[in-house]
Amino acid sequence: MKKRITLVLSIFMLISCAELQGVINELPNQTGIDNNTIASGLRQALDFGIDKQVTKLTQEDGFYKNQLVKILLPEELQKVDRTLRDIGLGSLADEGLKVMNRAAEDAVKEATPIFVDAVRGITFNDAKNILLGNDRAATSYLEGRTRQALYAKFNPVIQNSFSKVGADQIWTNIINQYNAIPFVNQVNPDLTDYVTGEALDGVFTMISVEEKNIRTKINSRTTNLLRQVFALQD
Repeated sequence: MKKRITLVLSIFMLISCAELQGVINELPNQTGIDNNTIASGLRQALDFGIDKQVTKLTQEDGFYKNQLVKILLPEELQKVDRTLRDIGLGSLADEGLKVMNRAAEDAVKEATPIFVDAVRGITFNDAKNILLGNDRAATSYLEGRTRQALYAKFNPVIQNSFSKVGADQIWTNIINQYNAIPFVNQVNPDLTDYVTGEALDGVFTMISVEEKNIRTKINSRTTNLLRQVFALQD
Protein backbone atom coordinates (compact mmCIF):
# COMPACT_ATOMS: atom_id res chain seq x y z
CA MET A 1 0.00 0.00 0.00
CA LYS A 2 2.84 2.41 0.91
CA LYS A 3 4.49 1.73 -2.44
CA ARG A 4 1.24 2.53 -4.26
CA ILE A 5 0.79 5.77 -2.33
CA THR A 6 4.40 6.76 -3.07
CA LEU A 7 3.89 5.96 -6.76
CA VAL A 8 0.72 8.03 -6.91
CA LEU A 9 2.39 10.98 -5.17
CA SER A 10 5.37 10.78 -7.52
CA ILE A 11 3.13 10.81 -10.57
CA PHE A 12 1.19 13.74 -9.10
CA MET A 13 4.41 15.71 -8.52
CA LEU A 14 5.65 15.02 -12.03
CA ILE A 15 2.36 16.16 -13.49
CA SER A 16 2.38 19.27 -11.28
CA CYS A 17 5.94 20.16 -12.32
CA ALA A 18 5.06 19.63 -15.97
CA GLU A 19 1.98 21.82 -15.62
CA LEU A 20 4.02 24.53 -13.85
CA GLN A 21 6.64 24.53 -16.58
CA GLY A 22 3.82 24.72 -19.09
CA VAL A 23 2.46 27.79 -17.35
CA ILE A 24 5.91 29.42 -17.44
CA ASN A 25 6.33 28.59 -21.12
CA GLU A 26 2.98 30.10 -21.97
CA LEU A 27 3.33 33.13 -19.70
CA PRO A 28 4.12 35.80 -22.30
CA ASN A 29 1.41 34.50 -24.60
CA GLN A 30 -1.17 34.67 -21.83
CA THR A 31 -0.25 38.24 -20.98
CA GLY A 32 0.33 39.43 -24.53
CA ILE A 33 3.97 40.29 -23.79
CA ASP A 34 6.50 38.95 -26.27
CA ASN A 35 10.21 38.27 -25.84
CA ASN A 36 11.21 41.64 -27.33
CA THR A 37 9.08 43.53 -24.82
CA ILE A 38 10.53 41.53 -21.93
CA ALA A 39 14.03 42.22 -23.27
CA SER A 40 13.22 45.95 -23.38
CA GLY A 41 12.10 45.78 -19.76
CA LEU A 42 15.33 44.05 -18.74
CA ARG A 43 17.40 46.66 -20.55
CA GLN A 44 15.47 49.43 -18.84
CA ALA A 45 16.10 47.83 -15.44
CA LEU A 46 19.84 47.70 -16.21
CA ASP A 47 19.77 51.29 -17.46
CA PHE A 48 18.15 52.33 -14.19
CA GLY A 49 20.89 50.46 -12.35
CA ILE A 50 23.48 52.58 -14.13
CA ASP A 51 21.54 55.81 -13.73
CA LYS A 52 20.54 55.40 -10.07
CA GLN A 53 23.27 53.24 -8.58
CA VAL A 54 26.45 53.33 -10.69
CA THR A 55 26.41 57.14 -10.72
CA LYS A 56 26.83 56.98 -6.92
CA LEU A 57 30.24 55.45 -7.55
CA THR A 58 31.40 58.52 -9.46
CA GLN A 59 31.05 60.80 -6.43
CA GLU A 60 33.87 61.42 -3.98
CA ASP A 61 34.11 58.40 -1.68
CA GLY A 62 31.63 56.58 -3.94
CA PHE A 63 33.85 53.52 -3.68
CA TYR A 64 35.85 54.34 -0.57
CA LYS A 65 32.89 54.74 1.80
CA ASN A 66 30.61 52.14 0.20
CA GLN A 67 31.24 48.83 1.96
CA LEU A 68 29.59 46.92 -0.89
CA VAL A 69 32.27 47.96 -3.37
CA LYS A 70 35.19 49.50 -1.44
CA ILE A 71 38.45 48.43 -3.06
CA LEU A 72 40.79 46.84 -0.53
CA LEU A 73 44.44 46.09 -1.03
CA PRO A 74 45.36 43.02 -3.07
CA GLU A 75 46.82 40.15 -1.08
CA GLU A 76 50.40 40.87 -2.11
CA LEU A 77 50.10 44.44 -0.78
CA GLN A 78 48.47 43.62 2.54
CA LYS A 79 51.92 42.87 3.96
CA VAL A 80 53.03 46.28 2.66
CA ASP A 81 50.15 47.91 4.50
CA ARG A 82 50.90 46.09 7.77
CA THR A 83 54.62 46.84 7.59
CA LEU A 84 54.11 50.54 6.92
CA ARG A 85 51.75 50.79 9.89
CA ASP A 86 54.21 48.90 12.09
CA ILE A 87 56.94 51.46 11.38
CA GLY A 88 54.68 54.49 11.90
CA LEU A 89 53.65 55.18 8.30
CA GLY A 90 49.93 54.45 8.77
CA SER A 91 48.88 57.74 7.13
CA LEU A 92 50.80 56.80 3.98
CA ALA A 93 49.12 53.39 3.94
CA ASP A 94 45.70 55.06 4.33
CA GLU A 95 46.45 57.43 1.47
CA GLY A 96 47.50 54.55 -0.77
CA LEU A 97 44.20 52.78 -0.16
CA LYS A 98 42.20 55.95 -0.70
CA VAL A 99 43.80 56.87 -4.03
CA MET A 100 43.07 53.41 -5.44
CA ASN A 101 39.39 54.06 -4.75
CA ARG A 102 39.68 57.61 -6.11
CA ALA A 103 41.03 56.23 -9.37
CA ALA A 104 38.04 53.89 -9.64
CA GLU A 105 35.61 56.73 -8.92
CA ASP A 106 37.19 58.91 -11.57
CA ALA A 107 37.33 56.08 -14.10
CA VAL A 108 33.67 55.08 -13.67
CA LYS A 109 32.71 58.70 -14.31
CA GLU A 110 34.64 58.65 -17.58
CA ALA A 111 33.49 55.18 -18.59
CA THR A 112 29.76 55.29 -17.78
CA PRO A 113 28.88 55.65 -21.52
CA ILE A 114 30.69 52.34 -22.09
CA PHE A 115 28.25 50.57 -19.77
CA VAL A 116 25.24 52.35 -21.27
CA ASP A 117 26.27 51.23 -24.77
CA ALA A 118 26.84 47.69 -23.53
CA VAL A 119 23.28 47.53 -22.17
CA ARG A 120 21.80 48.93 -25.36
CA GLY A 121 23.72 46.50 -27.51
CA ILE A 122 23.02 43.33 -25.54
CA THR A 123 20.67 40.74 -27.03
CA PHE A 124 18.49 38.75 -24.65
CA ASN A 125 18.03 35.47 -26.48
CA ASP A 126 16.07 33.97 -23.61
CA ALA A 127 14.57 37.03 -21.94
CA LYS A 128 11.72 35.13 -20.31
CA ASN A 129 13.95 32.77 -18.34
CA ILE A 130 16.19 35.67 -17.29
CA LEU A 131 13.13 37.56 -16.10
CA LEU A 132 12.06 34.55 -14.05
CA GLY A 133 15.58 34.02 -12.71
CA ASN A 134 17.19 35.17 -9.47
CA ASP A 135 17.44 38.74 -8.18
CA ARG A 136 20.51 39.56 -10.30
CA ALA A 137 19.87 37.34 -13.33
CA ALA A 138 19.87 40.22 -15.83
CA THR A 139 23.01 41.75 -14.31
CA SER A 140 24.79 38.38 -14.44
CA TYR A 141 23.73 37.94 -18.06
CA LEU A 142 25.11 41.39 -18.92
CA GLU A 143 28.34 40.72 -17.05
CA GLY A 144 28.89 37.34 -18.68
CA ARG A 145 28.53 38.76 -22.16
CA THR A 146 30.31 42.09 -21.79
CA ARG A 147 32.94 41.87 -19.03
CA GLN A 148 35.87 40.93 -21.27
CA ALA A 149 35.12 43.68 -23.78
CA LEU A 150 34.42 46.19 -21.00
CA TYR A 151 37.73 45.32 -19.34
CA ALA A 152 39.63 46.14 -22.52
CA LYS A 153 37.92 49.54 -22.72
CA PHE A 154 38.00 50.26 -19.01
CA ASN A 155 41.64 49.38 -18.31
CA PRO A 156 43.18 52.39 -20.10
CA VAL A 157 40.63 54.65 -18.41
CA ILE A 158 41.78 53.31 -15.02
CA GLN A 159 45.40 53.81 -16.02
CA ASN A 160 44.70 57.40 -16.99
CA SER A 161 42.76 57.96 -13.76
CA PHE A 162 45.69 56.65 -11.72
CA SER A 163 47.81 59.44 -13.15
CA LYS A 164 45.00 61.99 -12.88
CA VAL A 165 44.47 61.51 -9.14
CA GLY A 166 48.18 61.03 -8.42
CA ALA A 167 47.80 57.39 -7.42
CA ASP A 168 50.75 56.32 -9.53
CA GLN A 169 53.14 58.67 -7.73
CA ILE A 170 51.79 57.81 -4.29
CA TRP A 171 52.12 54.08 -4.91
CA THR A 172 55.58 54.48 -6.40
CA ASN A 173 56.56 56.21 -3.15
CA ILE A 174 54.88 53.48 -1.06
CA ILE A 175 56.56 50.65 -2.95
CA ASN A 176 59.94 52.35 -2.88
CA GLN A 177 59.73 52.92 0.86
CA TYR A 178 58.62 49.37 1.47
CA ASN A 179 61.29 47.87 -0.78
CA ALA A 180 63.92 49.91 1.08
CA ILE A 181 63.10 48.13 4.35
CA PRO A 182 65.80 45.53 5.09
CA PHE A 183 65.00 41.85 4.55
CA VAL A 184 61.56 42.33 2.90
CA ASN A 185 60.57 40.63 -0.32
CA GLN A 186 60.39 43.18 -3.10
CA VAL A 187 56.93 43.86 -4.58
CA ASN A 188 55.82 45.43 -7.83
CA PRO A 189 52.13 44.60 -8.39
CA ASP A 190 50.14 45.60 -11.47
CA LEU A 191 47.70 47.89 -9.67
CA THR A 192 46.02 49.01 -12.88
CA ASP A 193 44.92 45.47 -13.64
CA TYR A 194 43.79 44.89 -10.06
CA VAL A 195 41.79 48.13 -9.73
CA THR A 196 40.21 47.61 -13.15
CA GLY A 197 38.83 44.26 -12.06
CA GLU A 198 37.67 45.60 -8.70
CA ALA A 199 36.01 48.63 -10.30
CA LEU A 200 34.14 46.42 -12.76
CA ASP A 201 33.00 44.24 -9.86
CA GLY A 202 31.73 47.38 -8.16
CA VAL A 203 29.80 48.54 -11.21
CA PHE A 204 28.05 45.20 -11.65
CA THR A 205 27.33 45.03 -7.92
CA MET A 206 25.57 48.39 -8.00
CA ILE A 207 23.61 47.51 -11.15
CA SER A 208 22.41 44.37 -9.38
CA VAL A 209 21.25 46.47 -6.40
CA GLU A 210 18.78 48.30 -8.61
CA GLU A 211 17.72 45.11 -10.40
CA LYS A 212 16.86 43.56 -7.04
CA ASN A 213 14.92 46.68 -6.04
CA ILE A 214 12.87 46.51 -9.21
CA ARG A 215 12.24 42.80 -8.79
CA THR A 216 11.24 42.95 -5.12
CA LYS A 217 9.74 46.43 -4.63
CA ILE A 218 6.76 47.38 -6.76
CA ASN A 219 7.27 51.07 -6.01
CA SER A 220 10.70 50.85 -7.69
CA ARG A 221 8.98 50.06 -11.01
CA THR A 222 8.60 53.65 -12.04
CA THR A 223 7.62 53.16 -15.69
CA ASN A 224 4.75 51.35 -17.39
CA LEU A 225 7.23 49.03 -19.11
CA LEU A 226 8.82 47.97 -15.82
CA ARG A 227 5.44 47.45 -14.18
CA GLN A 228 4.18 45.44 -17.15
CA VAL A 229 7.24 43.21 -17.54
CA PHE A 230 8.23 42.57 -13.93
CA ALA A 231 4.65 41.80 -12.90
CA LEU A 232 5.25 38.50 -14.71
CA GLN A 233 7.82 37.40 -12.13
CA ASP A 234 5.81 38.36 -9.03
